Amino acid sequence: MRMIKDKLKNLLAPALLILVIFVVAMILILTKKEPEPESIIKVNAFEGKEQEIILENDKLKLTMDSETTQFMIKVKSTGKVWYSNPQDADEDKVALSTDIENLKSTLLLTYSTINGVDTLYNNYKYSIASKIYDIEATKDSIKVNYSIGEVEKEFIVPNVILKDEFEKFLSQMSKSNASMVKQYYKMYDINHMGKKEDKDALLAKYPILADEVIYVLRDGVKNNIKTKFEDYFKEAGYTTQDYAKGKELYTADQSTDKPVFNVSVIYRLEGNDLKVEVPMEEIEYKKKYPLLTLNVLPYFGAGTSLEEGYLFVPEGGGSIINFNNGKTAQSSYYSNVYGWDMAQGRESLVHETRNYFGVFGISKGDSSFLCMLEDGAPYASIGADISGRSNSYNYASASFSILHREQCDVADKYNGAMFVYEDSIPKEKLVERYRFVDSGSYVEMANSYHDYLGETYGDSFTANNDSTVPVLVSFIGAVDKMEQVMGVPVSRPLSLTTFQEARNILEELNENGVKNLSVKLCGFMNGGMKQTILSKVDLVSRLGSKKDLKALTSYASENGMKLYLDGVTNYAYNKKIDDFLLSRDAATMASKVIVKLYSFDPVYYGKQDYRDPYYLLNVKAITMAMENLWEAAKTYNAAGVSFQDVGYQLSADYNPRRFVTRQGAKEQQMEVLNAIHNSGLGIMTNMGNDYMLGVTDFINNMDLAGSGYTIIDETVPFYQIAVHGYVNYTGEALNLARDYREELLQSAEYGAGLSFTFMAADSKKLQNTYYTQYFGAGYEAWKDTMFTIYQRYEKNLNGTFNQRIKDHARLDKGVTLTAYEDGTKVYVNYNYEDYTTQDGTLLPARDYLVVH
Repeated sequence: MRMIKDKLKNLLAPALLILVIFVVAMILILTKKEPEPESIIKVNAFEGKEQEIILENDKLKLTMDSETTQFMIKVKSTGKVWYSNPQDADEDKVALSTDIENLKSTLLLTYSTINGVDTLYNNYKYSIASKIYDIEATKDSIKVNYSIGEVEKEFIVPNVILKDEFEKFLSQMSKSNASMVKQYYKMYDINHMGKKEDKDALLAKYPILADEVIYVLRDGVKNNIKTKFEDYFKEAGYTTQDYAKGKELYTADQSTDKPVFNVSVIYRLEGNDLKVEVPMEEIEYKKKYPLLTLNVLPYFGAGTSLEEGYLFVPEGGGSIINFNNGKTAQSSYYSNVYGWDMAQGRESLVHETRNYFGVFGISKGDSSFLCMLEDGAPYASIGADISGRSNSYNYASASFSILHREQCDVADKYNGAMFVYEDSIPKEKLVERYRFVDSGSYVEMANSYHDYLGETYGDSFTANNDSTVPVLVSFIGAVDKMEQVMGVPVSRPLSLTTFQEARNILEELNENGVKNLSVKLCGFMNGGMKQTILSKVDLVSRLGSKKDLKALTSYASENGMKLYLDGVTNYAYNKKIDDFLLSRDAATMASKVIVKLYSFDPVYYGKQDYRDPYYLLNVKAITMAMENLWEAAKTYNAAGVSFQDVGYQLSADYNPRRFVTRQGAKEQQMEVLNAIHNSGLGIMTNMGNDYMLGVTDFINNMDLAGSGYTIIDETVPFYQIAVHGYVNYTGEALNLARDYREELLQSAEYGAGLSFTFMAADSKKLQNTYYTQYFGAGYEAWKDTMFTIYQRYEKNLNGTFNQRIKDHARLDKGVTLTAYEDGTKVYVNYNYEDYTTQDGTLLPARDYLVVH
């Protein structure tokens, strides 16, 4: 019996294996995805007549030339006219032919290939000149649908035409012309077909043939012949409407293997604003030619080499590039709105380009405009350049990233670059709002931006009542440091400021008269400054107990101080298996690789891969971390929450299963931020991107001066003029700044409060750690200097912090004046020599002076 069973096993095993293979094969066949068919891009064609298309309201008048889609805007209050493109681009002696085509374009786009070869297309050469666009105009909007690419030129001659109509047009031509035209057309009659003619194929291509006799233009007719025919037919009365009607008579494949892109631009007038919109869901492209960037109105309002004016860019609090400043040997200006998308890979970092507000503008004489980036701002970068480099114009514009990509390794034997791209363009829109200002002053431009912020955020953007100096003190709780445990090196939290020590310092600050004090508690949980994922809040036990923390928050509240619990919500610095799962919590790049990050070395600019990596979290994990920090603030009775990264860094998640764009990430984070704000808790923001203005009540580490691009001529407090008196802000912590005196002077000029970062421990405790940037944070070493700075600052500037900045001026190189609504004037002398103003006021070197 046992032998029989063994034989049956031997017989059944191969049969079962064959069955399993068959089932798996059937599953694969049934679930196999069919390859996506190649996209067919329907090419637009201009079928209208040459005319002016007008949009008008009581403030503005837009006039578009249908032949070029270029337009001009007239500001009715002043008569100032702004042009979409330079009017004399063809005469530019600096520009090459391609640059001239760019100057005459309303759109520039960059596309790529799987090998990463990027190509720039302008819509003048590749759309307007070829008349492959159409215009949809209503009383409220103008929509221009561009087809941009190397499309075969269309001639206004019939490709297919009914016999009677063909003979009618021939009768209107000269005998010789009619004879020539007829030679290039073939007649088809369904009742009289040749033996070699495929009746079914002809009917499929020309359905009208079933009922009518038609003439068809023969294949291979050269363009010079078609050009002659255009004239012949036009003289005979053939119109673009006839041409469009004739295209309906056949079903020829109009697709091309060359790159073609369909992009629509919509123009609207809203009060004193021109609103420009690109619906991203309507963009069409071929998968093999992914669209990388889109630059809308790249030369709007460009200044000539003979005009006086300046470009405004959002570097720092705002910066000015004078027209024709001659700095063509320097790099042009370029910066990313809201900084780098951390879900995109990079191998080195020389300089972090970032703007925290998406605004740029141009000023000419006594007129100017601002462009505010609305929807799609997270995809934008802002560029500006002067005349003399590639053309004779001064211009500024925004370029938007459309599809993101990552380079991947294919095989060791393949040396070329291969790229993976996002699957599709998000169904969102890009919106630019141009606001026209009846002044060339950046102060008036900033006031106009202030009005815009009020319109955007409504009651959430209201004046505050803080007349005294806003002061921020940040405490460093704990950092990680290697300790020997039974001879084994182990990373443990190193206590720098316990909860009791933080209270002791606050008591001393209170005794010394420091008012309007906000407190940020950093590194108090989840391992300290190198924080684990914020799936829950675990206090660092070496800093004290839950009772100690509640005692600290109670003291702060009872003495009019606002204490914020600070946390990292976008990243996981330490992997704890029970809290953090890569597959669940980490974000991925377009290549579907998990985003693993390293710090960059300031000397050789490469990754510090000898240090532990950290991970970017996906949007779901980020919002959960935000909610957990919010819950902790309620639990410990804190005044609010402080985010190190939300409102400062903004990243997408390119995982196709949970894809979230950068715009989508912003919107999801704003839902949580609005809920926190509406609950009554305060929100402190690091750096403070502009979309935070409706919810934040304190911005710290605001970048006042920017990065010092050589092409820039002057820095100005544009952003600060717009928000001063509405939200409290400070620059960098004075005791950690490279030059605290410089930071203090900038704070006085820009109307900023004072910021300090302290720890109770001596700075020597930071030796042999990665936290040497806090060497200046010792409270005992800095407290006397702090009191001196604060007491003078409060005495002089008290009463200005709830006021608008009324005026700002640069009196001379290194000398500025900031004026407030009540007449208070703040002079700042950055120079190393005393300076006397025209009215005889003496300004000491490297100091500020307040005159009431």
